[in-house]
Amino acid sequence: MPNDVQLSRFDLSQLDEGYLAKLPEEQLRALSAKLLADLKAAHERLDQNPSNSSRPPSSRAPWEFEYGGERPDQPEPGNDTDEAASGGDEEAQKPPEKSEGQPRSTKESAEQRGAGQRPGAPGHGRVQQLPIEQTHHHHPATCAGCGAALSTPETVRAHAGYLVIDLQPPSSERAGLEVVQSKHLYYERGCRCGHRSRAEPGQCPDGPAWTVRFSDRHLAGPMLVALICALSLRMRLSRRRIQEFFADWFGLQLSVATINQCWKEHGQLLWLWVFTSATTTVFTIGRRTQALLHGLLGSALAGWLMSDGYWAYRDYDNRLRCLTHLLRKARGLQESLDPQPRELGNALHQCLETVMDAVYAAREGPPPVALRAQHAHQINALFELCLRHAEAKHEKTRALARELLNDWDTFWVVLDHPELPLTNNTAERALRHWVIARRISYGTRNPQGSRAFTLLASVIETCRQRGHSPWLYIAETVRERRRGNPAPVLPAAVA
Repeated sequence: MPNDVQLSRFDLSQLDEGYLAKLPEEQLRALSAKLLADLKAAHERLDQNPSNSSRPPSSRAPWEFEYGGERPDQPEPGNDTDEAASGGDEEAQKPPEKSEGQPRSTKESAEQRGAGQRPGAPGHGRVQQLPIEQTHHHHPATCAGCGAALSTPETVRAHAGYLVIDLQPPSSERAGLEVVQSKHLYYERGCRCGHRSRAEPGQCPDGPAWTVRFSDRHLAGPMLVALICALSLRMRLSRRRIQEFFADWFGLQLSVATINQCWKEHGQLLWLWVFTSATTTVFTIGRRTQALLHGLLGSALAGWLMSDGYWAYRDYDNRLRCLTHLLRKARGLQESLDPQPRELGNALHQCLETVMDAVYAAREGPPPVALRAQHAHQINALFELCLRHAEAKHEKTRALARELLNDWDTFWVVLDHPELPLTNNTAERALRHWVIARRISYGTRNPQGSRAFTLLASVIETCRQRGHSPWLYIAETVRERRRGNPAPVLPAAVA
């Protein structure tokens, strides 16, 4: 269940007109507020797609692709980036080709064959049976409907349970580690108002930053996770070697998937940065800090810098923002269920469309004089609207209004310099492949691995930009370094 949902599926199954009719007005208003918040959050989550949120284009289902109608200079930028600077053009994303003999979409295929396991298909589950050493009971404390404290033990019944395998650490009375399996039971309890509430496993609200969810409902207990991390990080064992170790020394069968879910990015949140120009691309892995940014770009920067909304970029004067990213946020507000976000989303979307159309027209012919002055009225009206929404109750509306105010001048630089790009898709394209590679390989293990990864990525992308084979240059570099000679200089761009 998502962290922002207040009523669980079990809670909703008990709500009907009869229950609502029995509630006092004050409790009915409180329950209505929960239902309204959950309904709006659910609709906005269902309506998210790569054009109005941070979802990557790869998450779009085959039947959701749109054909035609997009400008060549206005694609949907991917969200595989952790940090992207500089900009460029990108062709619009094309739908995958349909091969003969395949269903038109996975959605149609699922509907035709029905849900559930296919008859005769082998099941997948844990087959090792260990004795249960301990049982832990979890009860709800308050009613999810009316909010009253629960104290009626005669209405208690278990609704869910799961097993946890953990290690008992050594003590003064016993040496060595011992594998212990415990059972956790979660109960539901009735209230005088007629509603039944359930205790649920705890979950860490990490948000979208992590791909691994930290929850109480996990086969591996804390001590077992700690040992897996020690074997992986300290002893540098692979997943298969860790699996072999537990089978040989503990008689414990763990799948590779279970082992992979026991830590987050090796305990560190590091970003893959990319900085790209017409002939050079540089990657680096590090924290999202002002020091790292200044270390790469220096205190002064010649030329223009296309960036996202990270505050550290504000130290550089010649900067402009990607308008496509801003359009995507505007679409998200336009599709909101609240009138306040829609007001800002509609105004921002209309202003950006007008500005981008003016830039396209200026590129096709002689640039008009005082292009910014021609659109000053609409831009000033948007500025006043952002001031009114800077303290809005709606979180995304407030955040976008403040983002616009903080970087106000950077969004309209293209009116003074129509030759500058409108998007940072050059950096997006350069970054996307390497982000996917990091996900497949589970990232790097130490600073040396990160440095090797980013150096190779920088060399490969730069050689391709300059019209040379990166593999010939890498082979020559290895040959010279083995001989103790300096690495050859990167080849110049082909004219």
